[in-house]
Amino acid sequence: MQVVAMTDDGPVSPIAASAGAGARYTARLHTSFETVKPLWLQHQADGVCTAHQHYAWVEGIAARLMPKSAELLVVEVSDTATSAPVMLLPLMRRRASGHHVIEWLSCGVCDYSAPLLADARPWTRQGADAVWAAVRAVLPPADRIHVVGIPRQIQGVANPLALLSAARDSIQITSGLVLHGEAETLIKRICRPSFAKTFHKQCRAFERRVGLALVEADTPALTEELFDALLELRLKRFRELGRFDLLTQAPVVDFYRDAALRGLSDGSVRLFGLRVGEAWLASIYVLARKDTLHTLLLGIDQNAVANVSPGLTMMGKLMMWARGNGFDYFDLSVGSQGYKEHIGASSSVLAEICEPITVRGRAANAAILLRSRAEGMVRSHPRLHKAGQNLMRRLRRLKD
Repeated sequence: MQVVAMTDDGPVSPIAASAGAGARYTARLHTSFETVKPLWLQHQADGVCTAHQHYAWVEGIAARLMPKSAELLVVEVSDTATSAPVMLLPLMRRRASGHHVIEWLSCGVCDYSAPLLADARPWTRQGADAVWAAVRAVLPPADRIHVVGIPRQIQGVANPLALLSAARDSIQITSGLVLHGEAETLIKRICRPSFAKTFHKQCRAFERRVGLALVEADTPALTEELFDALLELRLKRFRELGRFDLLTQAPVVDFYRDAALRGLSDGSVRLFGLRVGEAWLASIYVLARKDTLHTLLLGIDQNAVANVSPGLTMMGKLMMWARGNGFDYFDLSVGSQGYKEHIGASSSVLAEICEPITVRGRAANAAILLRSRAEGMVRSHPRLHKAGQNLMRRLRRLKD
């Protein structure tokens, strides 16, 4: 098989590589969105991708969050024999602790690293490795490649990044629930009995007192109001817990606010609030992609009503809304928080690529792997994990 590497300026010398079934791929490097936008929107509309790879979302990351010294790298892969598009991979190259790293264009606001696939063709490891060889051929010099948050599947299609020989299991997990049947009976049918019992009990208690309503932001004014509520509730809660949150950074706040306002046009970004009387008990920020609703940010007023969990009530109400509006999967995002298991979500391990290229890259890679193993060991021992969390909370409170 022959892998052909190309850049915006034309073809580069072909690179021989081994791949199955005679597959041949051509990779072309784009360093601006202008040259790739039409193809991106085509993949987004007709192909397979996650909401984290919507054009508006990723363009916003590059414009608002990508370091000024970083370089945008969007790799277009096509079939050499037919010139048919195959996939797009949004990456970036940046300076990190004395070396250069190529990583996913995420900047902390993409839960999942997944290419935009042109179609739902099945993938094998041989095919994925052949594509990766073409991609590697057009990337600029770097000391290492580090891609995290790689889901096993993209809308039911095997994610070629997760199939790579270079990929391995990470310490991150993602959780979610399959939605089916009638929305009114959803919680009782798909969630754990203990959660369903608590959820319905809390809803009845709210309705007897002051009423309970799930409100979707459908105007710029309500979007601003719910985002401000989310920000206030979330930062207050995180300060109480002694936890760090990206929303303490002004550029990140601006990114999320702008994306929510732009999302009003197509529903790809949505804000919901749980209102009790005239007060916001909780606010949640979500992404939508075809049949999947992705939860991202949640802010709650834990002390508003005694013996009530506004976060779990919000999740239950939102799952019912999602099912009633045609969504088939409720994504609870990345993390091993206990409430996800309590609801009854299924979990899967995310993959990562930690590929050294130079001596500096190998040294940085070794440090990353060591830290990852240490974190994995701590998480596997509940008492040690809890002690570490408590220590970090005390240290952050001292900083405040």
